[in-house]
Amino acid sequence: MRLTLPFAALLCLPQMLLAQTDLAPRTGPLTGTQFETYATGKTLTYARGGLIWGTEQYLPGRVVVWAFTEDICQRGYWYEEGEEICFVYELESDAQCWLFYLHSGSLMAQHRDDADGLPLSEVAQSDGPMPCAGPDVGV
Repeated sequence: MRLTLPFAALLCLPQMLLAQTDLAPRTGPLTGTQFETYATGKTLTYARGGLIWGTEQYLPGRVVVWAFTEDICQRGYWYEEGEEICFVYELESDAQCWLFYLHSGSLMAQHRDDADGLPLSEVAQSDGPMPCAGPDVGV
């Protein structure tokens, strides 16, 4: 009987550690209206796995300006498709669709084609313009 209790505690340890580092959101995906309310007028920087991934400015009318870190800015727009928020950019032909969640007051996004991968996490927010280099400075 004495061995059973410590053994049972060891079985629970991985679940307790996982719960402490769990990145899964606690609520369902945001609707298009919820996403629009949260993001419009903001410039958000996202990271994946601790590395900055890119920055996106959300303008009125569901217009966006996106850039991967140290890359050119691309204009586009977003729309709601079921539970997903899909983005179309001027230099890409395929829509990029994501599930967005609020987690601890920040956005998290899971790509449609990478459901088991690391999500993008909002790591910075500003009300300023997109920091574009070259001809699109301060879009």
